[in-house]
Amino acid sequence: MGYVTGFLTPVKSENKERYVASAEAAWPHFQRYGATAHVENWGVDVPDGKVTSFPMAVKQEEGEVVVFSWLVWPDKATADNAWANMENDPAFADMDMPFDGKRMMWGGFETVFNNGST
Repeated sequence: MGYVTGFLTPVKSENKERYVASAEAAWPHFQRYGATAHVENWGVDVPDGKVTSFPMAVKQEEGEVVVFSWLVWPDKATADNAWANMENDPAFADMDMPFDGKRMMWGGFETVFNNGST
């Protein structure tokens, strides 16, 4: 059914335009490696939790927004191959990363239900 790499990222509100530009610049490279969709979502209604929450997960700081993103791949093998090759791809070396990558989290997920276009 497909494979998704999902991300949570804290981004300073003032860096929204830079973040969107970075995502737009990355998409052709992800696509070249086999991604079939790339979705970026800017947090609008992301409440703090008492036990756990998106803000807690990324250790959100004052002036930051949580961004929830994902890449869709045909399968895990394509995603694994892409990530292995992107590490050494010069096209990614100089990419603007307007966020704290140390507080970014990601994971790979097998699709078990999809009632939409991605």
